[in-house]
Amino acid sequence: MLRLLHLSKVFNRGTVNEKVALDDLSLELKDGDFATIVGSNGAGKSTMFNAIAGSFFVDRGMIELDGQDITFVPEHVRSRFIGRLFQDPLMGTAPHMTIEENLAVAYLRASTRRHDVFSRVTKKEKELFREQLALLHMGLEDRMKNPVGLLSGGQRQALTLLMATVVTPKLLLLDEHTAALDPATAEKVLDLTKKIVKERKITCLMVTHNMSQALELGNRTLMMSGGKVVFSAEGKEREGMTVDDLLEKFTQGSGSALDNDRILLSTEQGI
Repeated sequence: MLRLLHLSKVFNRGTVNEKVALDDLSLELKDGDFATIVGSNGAGKSTMFNAIAGSFFVDRGMIELDGQDITFVPEHVRSRFIGRLFQDPLMGTAPHMTIEENLAVAYLRASTRRHDVFSRVTKKEKELFREQLALLHMGLEDRMKNPVGLLSGGQRQALTLLMATVVTPKLLLLDEHTAALDPATAEKVLDLTKKIVKERKITCLMVTHNMSQALELGNRTLMMSGGKVVFSAEGKEREGMTVDDLLEKFTQGSGSALDNDRILLSTEQGI
């Protein structure tokens, strides 16, 4: 279970550039929840992810994961049990290291067997990497000695997804992880995501700009504005919702209409 209790974060406090990024944000996810998140630029989506991942410490509030208070746990420690993918396929992998070496670093970082990322992986573990890569159906299991920098954006994002889940995390954060890919590749990575999350029963938060996708994926939809969650739907309420309903709920919760052109365009075109 993930619990965010009254999180607040202000950047550049006391200056002309002061920005309230999180405003008394509270959120609870049950084990196995897959929640999609929609919001305009500056709504606080990525800031919330950074707070959860430990990229900075919040000014106020508490972050609890599986009953443990991780509010002031360093980011490198949280990375052992929180997986994360970014919009940019170039993030999350080391381009000059091989596919096998990238997987080894991710595995050793998250494994409870050891805490030294410079330890040697066993032959059995290398076989595990090969088996996991084969599930991607991209032929990467036969290129394990190749530098990651030679892969396409879609291949790198699929590899990053595998790295984030090779040891099942307590929480997976997906920050528009298919947005920079071409439609066909994005669909393939998204299908892989759904498969892995479902099979591993991973608790997951996914930011998306696609409103239809936000209603179709997972079991819960959240909308953010002004650094807080302004609407949440799940169960039967969510099943019967349309995109227009979601837009209306956003307006009711935030006090203003959604004005993100990218989101509205994707809604009109169904992309």
